[in-house]
Amino acid sequence: MSELSAVKETISSILDRYDRDKSNLIAILQDVQAEYNYLPREAIAEVSQALDIPLSQVFSVATFFRAFSLKPRGRHSVHVCLGTACHVRGAASILQQMEKEMNVCCGDTTEDKKFTLEGVNCVGACALGPVVVVDGEYIGHVSVNKVKPLLENYD
Repeated sequence: MSELSAVKETISSILDRYDRDKSNLIAILQDVQAEYNYLPREAIAEVSQALDIPLSQVFSVATFFRAFSLKPRGRHSVHVCLGTACHVRGAASILQQMEKEMNVCCGDTTEDKKFTLEGVNCVGACALGPVVVVDGEYIGHVSVNKVKPLLENYD
């Protein structure tokens, strides 16, 4: 089975869960992203065609919401809090160390697709600052020295 055929089959299955109802576009895109870990161009085109929604409209929804990604993402999502409380406790240095250890710039995914690194404004855990959130797990009181061991905990 070709890659395009596999995408079409997967998208068709997702669309069927929602009775191919246009009003469920966001939920459909969420399921597509859960399947691929991002929104592949081919998948967006298939959703557009199947739901008879202009491609530009589907892309508008996909780019409006920060939860969606048009670029492949890593197996692990790493968010470094850059809010005020974390910033004054050295969050910028932690982010720089993360970039160095992962060999990736903030906002990108490692070449091996293991990690996606992002800086975020605030995670709401100021008392634990500086905070790093990996796959939804909050890790508090992170220091530059703790970055490498922290990353080694993830396969």
